Amino acid sequence: MIRTLSATLVFLALIASSARISYGAFDALGRLVAQSADGAMTTLQKNIEEKSAELQRIQAEREALEKTLKVVSDSSDSITKDIQTYNANINQLGLSIKANTVTIEKLGYEITSLADEIDTMDERIVRQREVIGKLFTELQQNEQETLMARLLKSKSLSDTISAMQNIRTLNESLSSNIEEMRALQTDYTGKIADAKQKRVSREVQKSNLTNLQQIAADQKSEKQKLLSVTKNQERYYEEQIAELDRKQEEINAIMEEIEHQLRSTFDPTLLPLVRSGVIGFPVEDRYVTQCYGQTKAAMTLYRTKTHNGVDFGGPIGTPVLAVESGTVMKVGNNDRGISRWNKYQYGKYIVIKHENNLMTLYGHLSRQSVKEGSTVEKGQVIGYIGNTGYSKGAHLHLTVFWAPSVQYKSIPPAAGVVPVGITIDPTDYLPSLFQIPKARDAGCK
Repeated sequence: MIRTLSATLVFLALIASSARISYGAFDALGRLVAQSADGAMTTLQKNIEEKSAELQRIQAEREALEKTLKVVSDSSDSITKDIQTYNANINQLGLSIKANTVTIEKLGYEITSLADEIDTMDERIVRQREVIGKLFTELQQNEQETLMARLLKSKSLSDTISAMQNIRTLNESLSSNIEEMRALQTDYTGKIADAKQKRVSREVQKSNLTNLQQIAADQKSEKQKLLSVTKNQERYYEEQIAELDRKQEEINAIMEEIEHQLRSTFDPTLLPLVRSGVIGFPVEDRYVTQCYGQTKAAMTLYRTKTHNGVDFGGPIGTPVLAVESGTVMKVGNNDRGISRWNKYQYGKYIVIKHENNLMTLYGHLSRQSVKEGSTVEKGQVIGYIGNTGYSKGAHLHLTVFWAPSVQYKSIPPAAGVVPVGITIDPTDYLPSLFQIPKARDAGCK
């Protein structure tokens, strides 16, 4: 849009030159073109504001649905609960897909707006250079004459003083224009960087949208399979859940024994210095549902009475971020099916090794978006929050290991292999949780 208007302005300038139109008339035409450009920018800004308002409305719907999901998750295990959970998850994913679509559209408008601003600034920089060049040339010409030559040439002392004043004015004008040019170039560089970042964000959102659509399809499929398998046999369901709890306890006991043996010869001084911010947060919107150690939930859920990570709550499909750059060591799945009683340990998980000899595990994912052996950057989307594995609701489980101690063990009936090693309290290395919202019984120190 702005490119077309700029071309029009140049065309008008040529007409003004050839037809000897007065500067005032040309200036009026220039203002008219500028007003048209402003109109185009105003329309873009209006579109951006409309998309922002739409996103706020979607977020309000998501928060209301989250409250409903919380009520469902607090109820006792039953077929009805699982069906209600699937329904709520599917609705949440529908809203997330809608939000992603709107965000992509909004980013498109913002990128167009920035492109127009950059074009306009390009032209301003060219004009500013021309002005500086002319001022510099005129200043050089004025400064070539010596003071004595000016005195001899001038008819009066006042003419000489006036000429000297003109040089000073030129100097001031040149300095002012150079400062303006520097500010313009700084702003220009910032706009270029901003546009680049928004293009990257749009590609990330497009990738998220594709994955969310697949997660939604998976949830619908799992719901249908659950209905098909259980056929409303509530008693059979309860028996299977009880058997799952027993088997999970056996798996935890084996893992506890392995970690105990590893820890007996472990030197804690090998760990990185404990300090805040060694690793980043694995999600953007942070809500801690359970911390590391002997939490209230761990006392009833685990034989070890200890939770080996930090749980972050969030709707299914929420992007999960790498807490630090590193190499993907494992992309696994401990589940033996989609039925509630076939879900073990971490479910779908990812393990990443970092250069500081720490290793992080991201568990209960609905979908993984990285492959083993790939390199990831801090903050990169690697997967999405889910409810796979031995989980009571959608959340992300983050475990931090001492990397050299990690082993992968096949512990039936869990599928695949289970990562086992010396675990470390993630809060020793995460940014401070002081101002992060936490569940009342999260057990954070």
